[in-house]
Amino acid sequence: MEQPTNLTGLDLRAEIDRLRKERNAVILAHYYQKPEIQDLADFVGDSLDLSRKAQATDADVIAFCGVRFMAETAKILSPHKTVILPDMDAGCSLEDSCPPDQFAAFRAQHPGAIALTYINCSAAVKALSDVIVTSSSAETILAKIPPEQKIIFGPDRNLGGYLARKTGRDLILWPGVCIVHEAFSETELLKLRAQHPNAPIVAHPECPAVILDHADYVGSTRGILEYAMAMPGDTLIVATEPHIIHQMEKALPGKTFIGAPGADGNCNCNICPYMALNTIEKLYVALRDLTPRIEMDEGLRVRAKKSLDAMLEMASTTVGQGDLGPAKVTGD
Repeated sequence: MEQPTNLTGLDLRAEIDRLRKERNAVILAHYYQKPEIQDLADFVGDSLDLSRKAQATDADVIAFCGVRFMAETAKILSPHKTVILPDMDAGCSLEDSCPPDQFAAFRAQHPGAIALTYINCSAAVKALSDVIVTSSSAETILAKIPPEQKIIFGPDRNLGGYLARKTGRDLILWPGVCIVHEAFSETELLKLRAQHPNAPIVAHPECPAVILDHADYVGSTRGILEYAMAMPGDTLIVATEPHIIHQMEKALPGKTFIGAPGADGNCNCNICPYMALNTIEKLYVALRDLTPRIEMDEGLRVRAKKSLDAMLEMASTTVGQGDLGPAKVTGD
């Protein structure tokens, strides 16, 4: 989607506020959005938070500043609301790694296994799944599934591998990865730790095991924020998309937050290129024109909603926790 033009002279923040009221719209933003979008949003959260907010809102319009699968989730849960996404090209490498036809074939190769599927997937894959999970709800939901039940976990092999090591469960993993979290460099992370020997490392479980093995805490974006709020020290190394640091700096201006580096030693290489497609200009145009909007076949929506409903029911005990627990695990 091209950058909107002919907006010269507009006070975009004021215009967005005006349209938000006129449209009875709510703006939801993920922690990986640019700071200026986070600051405009009515609610900033992780995937589980945003799913709940989308379902509970009484707004007529949901402007979802995130990526496409998140906006699709809002539409699945709130079919009578208008759901707009500033840029429809804001996809996800995990979603791209898991085409529905290939996932269906994978399921067929493992009869008797249920599909516990990460929310970073298309509506079509959700429709092929039994229970959706987020990084903040996965362990709680997994604990509610009988230990003898065979489980397919996709599309993130890193999150699935972390869960398998943490819980001792034998999971059948789909081989997808997040390009952002794959970009972290163990060598550069160790250099950074040497420069800041007293700084703990927090990491998102989408990171590969070589990064998680160095983390003092592993958790969802919300869990990482809660860790930052509670930590006694003054410096934290953060191994996830660096825009989450905006929320940390707003809440704790006297502390130092350092994005974990990629191979070039720079944390900016880990900015999500899909999240970055959303801009204030595109948000304004989306609210003005109520497009691009998420449209979905009703049969697909109903099938996908079953796995999301299962998540929301089974994850109910995670409210206020927001993490997968301590980082240190034992076993293979």
